[in-house]
Amino acid sequence: MSRWIVTGALGWLLTGVLQAADPPPQDSTPAQATPSFPPLRRSLQPTTPAEPSTTLPEPEPLPITPRDPPLGFTGPSGVLPAEEQEDSHFIPVEDRWRIGFPAWDRYGNGHPCQDDYPYVEGHWWDPFNQNVLKGDYPILGQHTFLNLTATSQAILEGRQVPTPANAFESTARPGSEEVFGKPDQFHYTHFFSLTTDLFHGDAAFKPVDWRVQFTPVFNINQLDVNELGIVSPDVRKGTTRSRTYFSLEEWFVESKLADLGPDYDFLSVRAGSQPFTSDFRGFIFSDINRSVRLFGNRLSNRDQFNLIYFRQLEKDTNSELNTFHERHQDIVIANYYRQDFLFPGYAAQLSAHYNHDEPTFHFDENGFLVRPDPAGVFHPHELNVAYLGWAGNGHIGRFNITHQAYWALGYDSLNPLAGRAQDINAQMAAIELSYDRDWMRFRTSFFFASGDSNIANSHATGFDAILDNPNFAGGEFSYWQRQQIKLLGVNLVQAGSLLPDLRSSKTEGQSNFVNPGLLLANFGVDMDLTPKLKMINNANLLWFDETAVLEQFVFQEHIHHFIGTDLSSGFEYRPLLSNNIIMKLGASMLIPGRGFRDIYNNLTANVNTPLFAGFMELTLTY
Repeated sequence: MSRWIVTGALGWLLTGVLQAADPPPQDSTPAQATPSFPPLRRSLQPTTPAEPSTTLPEPEPLPITPRDPPLGFTGPSGVLPAEEQEDSHFIPVEDRWRIGFPAWDRYGNGHPCQDDYPYVEGHWWDPFNQNVLKGDYPILGQHTFLNLTATSQAILEGRQVPTPANAFESTARPGSEEVFGKPDQFHYTHFFSLTTDLFHGDAAFKPVDWRVQFTPVFNINQLDVNELGIVSPDVRKGTTRSRTYFSLEEWFVESKLADLGPDYDFLSVRAGSQPFTSDFRGFIFSDINRSVRLFGNRLSNRDQFNLIYFRQLEKDTNSELNTFHERHQDIVIANYYRQDFLFPGYAAQLSAHYNHDEPTFHFDENGFLVRPDPAGVFHPHELNVAYLGWAGNGHIGRFNITHQAYWALGYDSLNPLAGRAQDINAQMAAIELSYDRDWMRFRTSFFFASGDSNIANSHATGFDAILDNPNFAGGEFSYWQRQQIKLLGVNLVQAGSLLPDLRSSKTEGQSNFVNPGLLLANFGVDMDLTPKLKMINNANLLWFDETAVLEQFVFQEHIHHFIGTDLSSGFEYRPLLSNNIIMKLGASMLIPGRGFRDIYNNLTANVNTPLFAGFMELTLTY
């Protein structure tokens, strides 16, 4: 009996499970009598299997996030897509530089120019916001960038300088007997350049892995004077000269050779025509020319070093741009910088220069002899000169300091003025101290270049540079440094130099260590009148260190040492608070001293009145 009880219980449970899985259909008609079957027998009735489904279930759509445009002018992406979105967890964005930002009108004013917005949509002509043409976005892959820089620099200058009136065949005014004529001159020059810089790196702290750069430059220049024999030795050329010149001024490749430490210290090499200034202020060498340079840094960029070899190209006479003709001059420069030397904020430098200038015979583009100097023996000669230097720049506490000291040693095979070979031993020293007081900087500086006291011996002690362009004692605003003052076939001082070296040309002539030397004392004040406008004022007192060379050269006794007083004032205006637009205006005058008048006085007219000069310069940069 127990067996029947167990069997009945199992049947009852099985019937309940089947009814729960398949409930009977509900009928709206009145209930009618239906046949009943035992519960267990109903559960065992055979069923017809369902037909299998032939369609797959529809996949859920992946979320699509709206892509906001990147900031600025990006150009097309150089990254080809290699991934597709496969799930809803990750959305691939392979060009990490062009991640977009949502539009945001911060003030609801429609982005007017006078409002400061953190996110700005750029244009190809806008260099102030992110721009693929300015190296903000890669043009190829993730690490290759392009930086284009277009520059227009126009300079207008009017000046009064002592100008020889006695040309080779005739004078501008028949019957003129004076050595120096009308001093008025007008000069205009305009440079157009386009720099293409293609480099591979991260466009941030990491030094570039490689770089290719080139800069073509086109120049227009014009000179208008009042005397013959100035624009050309051929007096038929008149008193006006207009020239144009095109040059590939910069062209070089650069590659990183090694990493010297974990903090981006590196060693790189650069070959081609490249710019280089050998010290803080450009006292010995500052030029763009053909060279090979090894450079890098150490100790987390605390130390920097350079080793560079120049094989100089000739310069165009009127534009001073490079030609493709050999200059036959070799220059080797090595220097080493250390920042925070002894004092935080003060950098020290040791340097060595070597100048090997071969004996050559060269006329400039206007027809004047420039090598050798058209003075004395007129014979080609060779120079081998080494410069040992120590320099510093920075601040010690509240005081800013810049100083330079150089010792020139070498040999000149045949100096034109001395008429014999010369052993060279000359010195130069310069120092500038300044103090900042709110929006004003008060400056004082001193410059010394040794002169030659005896032209008749075989020791040349007058200091001269290789190719200098110093930013010192007023720089481009100073009359003495900006003007080229001629004297009997050579120049008493070169344009862009402080040294009265009596050489034919700074860019095409040879260094001359038989010269009078210079003493200069400077007092100046710079004023930031507004964040956009700066005023630069300087007063320089000038003396010859020695006058024996001048007395022999001009056949005149008792030339005094005092050259005169150089007064200058200038304005620098940056309307956009950047270097994209720079306007400069300068005025200067030289009040002649007794020594200057001894050299340039005429037979009947004396140089007693000041000589004036003024210039305007406009630089536009994209």
